Amino acid sequence: MIRPGKPRDTVQAIFPDGRILEGPVGTRLGEFVAAAYPDPVVPAVAALVDGELWELSEPLRRDAEVRPIFLTDSEGIRIYTRSLSFLLAAAAAELFPQARLIIDHSVPFGGYYCRVAGRPPFSPEELARLEARMRAWVEEDRPIEKEVVPAAEAARLLEAQGLRAKAQLLASWNAAAIPLYRLGSFRDYLFGPMVPSAGHLRYFRLHPYHDGFILQFPRRERPTELAPVEDYHALWQVFEEYGRWLELLGVHDVPAMNETIRTGRITEIILVSEALHEQRIAQIAQAIAERSPKIVLIAGPSSSGKTTFTKRLAIQLLALGLRPYPISLDDYFLPREEMARRGLTDFDDISAVDLPLFHRQMEALLAGKSVTLPSFDFPSGKRKEGLTLKLHADALLLVEGLHCLNPALLPQDFPAQTFRIYVSALTQLNVDDHVRISTTDTRLVRRIVRDAAFRGYDAEKTLSLWGNVRRGEKRFIFPFQSRADVMFNSALVYEWNVLRSRAEPLLLQVRHPRLRLEAERLLGVLRLFTPYPGEEVPATSILREFIGGGILAGYYPSPFERATWRRG
Repeated sequence: MIRPGKPRDTVQAIFPDGRILEGPVGTRLGEFVAAAYPDPVVPAVAALVDGELWELSEPLRRDAEVRPIFLTDSEGIRIYTRSLSFLLAAAAAELFPQARLIIDHSVPFGGYYCRVAGRPPFSPEELARLEARMRAWVEEDRPIEKEVVPAAEAARLLEAQGLRAKAQLLASWNAAAIPLYRLGSFRDYLFGPMVPSAGHLRYFRLHPYHDGFILQFPRRERPTELAPVEDYHALWQVFEEYGRWLELLGVHDVPAMNETIRTGRITEIILVSEALHEQRIAQIAQAIAERSPKIVLIAGPSSSGKTTFTKRLAIQLLALGLRPYPISLDDYFLPREEMARRGLTDFDDISAVDLPLFHRQMEALLAGKSVTLPSFDFPSGKRKEGLTLKLHADALLLVEGLHCLNPALLPQDFPAQTFRIYVSALTQLNVDDHVRISTTDTRLVRRIVRDAAFRGYDAEKTLSLWGNVRRGEKRFIFPFQSRADVMFNSALVYEWNVLRSRAEPLLLQVRHPRLRLEAERLLGVLRLFTPYPGEEVPATSILREFIGGGILAGYYPSPFERATWRRG
């Protein structure tokens, strides 16, 4: 029966398990979540409210479906590490106001490598004081307060704190207002949601490392544990090399990169970046020539640029008088029907590779026998006959694929003359001193652009598959990267500027509610970069593997081998 009503003074939060909690209008979202999960094993750091991402500090003014975001969620760990970075920056600003804190790069066991500029590195005693101040604020549960201020005022406040790059970036935006976060007297904006107070940030540790220190935090797979600190020497060398490259280019952050477009330096940046890549590939080729292996194994995660790297490496090896021939491990995937019979759902599991066939053919080729290689057709999911190949005795096989560093790829008694290379976008230009851009995001945006251009996938399809890709990488690729003899960083300082105009319209078409959240996050990163068309990108660039226009797609270095095509 319909009858006159009056405004309610309560709102209801409806949780995924069907529970309904009611409280006064304006009650903070975090209070509802805490009431629903009073003793959580894993802390909640935010929530989806009717499908939209909300901070726990937001007041609930209407009935809504609420799904907490925990530290085990991908968005949850981003919010946690972003907030932890803010906590570190605030403590450093209070204790060491003359130090310029730089959150530099991620470390493989969970954490960020950090350093200071403008003064000597923190001593062990100073680092202990810094960690103690952070922990005191955590125990106090000091609030992280959000204040929305006019954009010009936000830029002024940040510049007064020495955050000039961020102030410059915000000044270029068209936004009327910017949300600044405050902890004590320190203000900053880290381009994303935060936890409401320091008490949510219990899991961390500061550890001295080289000329800086590591801010350790948990991985989302084990959200309340800190992994042991490891020496990541090979990766460290890559980071050091990239730092030298940025110094050479005079580009240290996103605002500086955008400035090269405004001033017309972008062509020089592209050409020098590509020259540095070529220089590094030539160095790797020289190392191979000195080692004289029979097989070079080239591995790396999705969208790392392995295929283009392999062909550019082959060209450098040819220039040294060697006789390389590239083979794709993808061609050894089991037919899709066979995968289904074995209960395999994707190619990220090494069980999807026909290892017995691969072993037989590698042994036959190295023995000088003629072999008809397979050719995997992804649209049909079938394997066909491909190239028939017989190599000279001094030939060198370049085998490229996701699983090439996995010890299961070759038998234990296989000849030991192998050289292993790990390829990935291992570093990325940071937004500013306190805000990193994930290298995983670099690969994801590359893949979105490539899948749309060459595989007929829209961004929604690519995003829906990305979770499986990441799980496969963590199981079958990342654990073996330390087996590499050398690492190649395929990141290019200018690539987000070139990718923006290609990826942005694709991400705007995503409609699925869950995937839309991820699309909006990536759009937020892309919009930090000034778009650039990139006509000057060389036809041999690794970036051409994703945006098209390259000349290496159909290239095979076969002048010195006897090879003929057979029709399957």
